[in-house]
Amino acid sequence: MDNLISELEILKEQDGEACETVHVSKDSSTGNSRKLYIESYGCQMNFSDSEIVASILQKNGFDTTSDINEADVIFLNTCSIREKAETTVRHRLMHINGLKKHKPEMLVGVLGCMAERLKSKLLEEEKIVDLVAGPDAYRDLPNLISQVDDGARAVNTFLSREETYADISPVRLNSNGVTAFISIMRGCDNMCSFCVVPFTRGRERSRDPHSVVAEARQLFENGYREVTLLGQNVDSYKWSAAENNKARLEKNQVSEVTTFAELLEQVALVHPDLRVRFATSHPKDITDDVLHTMARHENICKCIHLPLQSGNSRILELMDRGYTREWYMSKVQKIREILGEDCAITSDMIAGFCSETEEEHQDTLTLMDLVKYDYAYMFFYSERPGTVAAKKYKDDISDSTKKTRLEEIIKKQREHSLIRNQTDVGKVHKVLAEGFSRRSADFLQGRNSANKVIVFPKEHYQKGQYVNVLVEDCTGGTLVGKAV
Repeated sequence: MDNLISELEILKEQDGEACETVHVSKDSSTGNSRKLYIESYGCQMNFSDSEIVASILQKNGFDTTSDINEADVIFLNTCSIREKAETTVRHRLMHINGLKKHKPEMLVGVLGCMAERLKSKLLEEEKIVDLVAGPDAYRDLPNLISQVDDGARAVNTFLSREETYADISPVRLNSNGVTAFISIMRGCDNMCSFCVVPFTRGRERSRDPHSVVAEARQLFENGYREVTLLGQNVDSYKWSAAENNKARLEKNQVSEVTTFAELLEQVALVHPDLRVRFATSHPKDITDDVLHTMARHENICKCIHLPLQSGNSRILELMDRGYTREWYMSKVQKIREILGEDCAITSDMIAGFCSETEEEHQDTLTLMDLVKYDYAYMFFYSERPGTVAAKKYKDDISDSTKKTRLEEIIKKQREHSLIRNQTDVGKVHKVLAEGFSRRSADFLQGRNSANKVIVFPKEHYQKGQYVNVLVEDCTGGTLVGKAV
C-alpha cells in the first residue's frame, strides 16, 4: 500500500510542465455489495467520464472507495496524448498487478483513450488487465464485468456517432461540493497532425442543450456554485433536433440549431450566482458571438483557454491547425477588445515539432511576449503512432534540443505568469471560496473570474460563499489577500 500511495504522489503536478494529474474516486456507501476504485489521468474530460462510469456502476451493485485495498474492481481511466502518459499508466498497472497477487479475484480494467489505442496489446500480448473499455462503451461495463466474472477477458472499444451520456447523472467523485464539470459534447473533427484524440474519442457529437441546462440547474439547487462546460472543442458545439435525432424535416421547415454561444447564455441564465466556465476553445472556431455573450453576463468567467501550439505559421500548417501566427494574434486582439485586459488567456505549447528550426522556435517565444499568457500547459513533441504526423513527417529534433526549447518556453511563461499576477495586486476580486488552503485551515482558497487561485484568511467565511478579496501580494502561481 505504501508503494501505491507514493506512486500517486509522484504523479502530482510538477512546476512548469503540464502535469500527469491523477484523481482518485472518493468513498460512497449506498449498501451495494462491491467496491469500485477509479484513478483518472489526463484531461478534465477523463475526470468527467469517471463520474459517468461511477453512476452507471452504482446502479449495478457498486459503491466507490478511495482505498485501493478495499476494491473489487480497479479502473484506470487513461490518456494517450503523450508517450509519457501511457508509460505512467503502464508503470501503475505493474504495481496494481503486484497487489492483485494477494487478491486474485480483483478485476483490473483500463478505460479511456489508452484503452482504445492499445486494446490488443493490453489484453492479449501482455495480459496485464482483465477488461478494456473505450470512451463510448461505458454503458456496457456491467456486461463486461459479468464476462470477467465468468472467467473471460472482456473488451468493447466501439466508437459511437451518437453516444453523449446525456441521460446519466454523474456521481461527483472528486467534488468539493462547489464546482462541477458538465460534458456538453464528445469527440473531435479536427485532425491536428500531432493528436490522437479523433482516433481514440471519435467524431464530434453534441449533447441536447435542454439536458445540459437541466444538469446545471440541478447542480445549483444542490449547492454547487460553478460549472465548467467541457468538450474537446466547445466552440464547434452545434445541436439540432433534426440532425441529432435523425428526424426528417418537412419541406420549408427550419431546423432549430443551438450554437455554443447560445448554450453558454442558457446556462448563465440558470442563476446569477452560478459561475460558468468552459474548455477548450479552438482558435479557428471561437466566434465573436461567444465573446459578446461572455461580456454580457458577469457570471460567465473571463478566462479563455486558447491553445497556440506554435508561434510559427509554417509549423502551424504542418500541425494542420487551420490558422497562421497573424490570424491567431488578431483573435487575441479581438478578445482584448471585447473582454478587456483582465480577461485571462491560457494556452498549450509544443516544443520541437517535426523539422522545427531554432528561428521557428524563437517565433513561439516572441508570440508569447506579445500575448503574455496567464498560464500554459507546455510539452515537447511526442510522436503518437497512427497520427498524421507519425505517417507523414520525420521526428527529427533531438530529445536534448526539445528539452532545451521546452525549458526556454517554461522560463518565459513563469515570467509572464508573474507579470500578469502582479497586475492583480491592489485590486478587489470576487472569489468563490472552494475550501481550505493547502497549507493552513486558517485560510480559505478560491478562484476569481480569471481562474486564478486566491488565498485569504478564513475569518467567518465559508466554503461556497462569494467573497470580495483585496489582493495584497502574489507569486507566479497564487494571489494572496484579505476579505474586504
